[in-house]
Amino acid sequence: MEEPGGIPKFSKYQAFVAAVLALLQFTIVLDFVIISPLGDILMKQMQISTAQFGWIVSSYAFSAGASGIITAGFADKFDRKKLLLLFYTGFTVGTLLCGLADSYVMLLVARIITGLFGGVIGSISLAIVTDLFPISQRGRVIGFIQMAFAGSQILGIPIGILVANHWGWHATFFMIVALCILILAAVFMRMQAVDQHLKIRSERSPLLHLWHTVINPRYQVGFLATAFLAIGGFMLMPFSSAFMVNNVGISHEQLPLVFMLTGVSSVVVMPLVGRLSDRFDKFRIFAIGSVLAIVMVMVYTHMSRSPLWFMILVNVILFMGIMSRSIPATALNTSVPLAQDRGAYMSITSSLQQMSGGIAAMIAGLIVQQRTPDAPLVHFDTLGYVVSVVILVCIYLIYRVYRMLKPVVAG
Repeated sequence: MEEPGGIPKFSKYQAFVAAVLALLQFTIVLDFVIISPLGDILMKQMQISTAQFGWIVSSYAFSAGASGIITAGFADKFDRKKLLLLFYTGFTVGTLLCGLADSYVMLLVARIITGLFGGVIGSISLAIVTDLFPISQRGRVIGFIQMAFAGSQILGIPIGILVANHWGWHATFFMIVALCILILAAVFMRMQAVDQHLKIRSERSPLLHLWHTVINPRYQVGFLATAFLAIGGFMLMPFSSAFMVNNVGISHEQLPLVFMLTGVSSVVVMPLVGRLSDRFDKFRIFAIGSVLAIVMVMVYTHMSRSPLWFMILVNVILFMGIMSRSIPATALNTSVPLAQDRGAYMSITSSLQQMSGGIAAMIAGLIVQQRTPDAPLVHFDTLGYVVSVVILVCIYLIYRVYRMLKPVVAG
């Protein structure tokens, strides 16, 4: 069965898998991003410093990156459904521990546990997508799954803050746990085994399997492309709110509207980009998105006092450029590994994304400065130039991936 334009339709089971993975990703993203909006409540109620709160936020990313490397050698040795159940159960327990925490140390340990399990789930999900969906369908699936970020902005964060205001911040984590339990039940009861890769025998030990995946020249191109894609995408994020408030003149009360409308626009943009990636040349879509992103990064990082409507417009178009890069690039990257290496490859790329995001934030922190808490940020325009150079390097790396995969993509 095909849709108009010759694009293959999803089967009912494929639609179920895509929906479950999207909901699963929604909980992962929400658990990660909800910490920052709850920051003021946590620091006051738990009497922790800003430095301690910074460790609570970063501990998840570091443990998530480490877990991807640790588990990469084992990722292709088991049924992917069983791995998904194992790590998502661990993530659920970690989130429950966050809700039960009553001290800084307990919350820090809970965030480390949550990251250790949650950091691997994205790579397992991508491996499942690659196993169950041909490349002609992956753009739509990945676009749909990545709507989880938009969903967390539109629904997750506002509802999470509302729950925290009425029943305390602990209740926000309990809400996520309740949703996780429902998703776990759906995966356990309805998802079929994902074990075709096990039919391809490998005599390598997990450590040797990891080593051979890392040193494979074909895979190293994909690893580099993943790292630069993440650096370019994350570098502006840490200081975006401060820039909008102190440089552009957007009030704290207006910030939720900016993020919410950006999230709403992505509900339209991401599936559209996914369909375009499946219908047309994936690298061409990526290149167009990259050019749009560079233009909008230059506009965004050079903004001064502006009306709210213009800030929203710039943010929406910038996000369109970012999504037009990440969806086709991710779809291409899923075709790099051989079936027997897919789990290890996805685990390593997931870890690279986490660690590259941390590197991006560190670089941005070294470039951007603020003389007083209420002063405008300086050198934000310099950050824009650095991001643009990173995007150009990424275009070259994704082109190398595209050339390497051209026979597969054409087929």
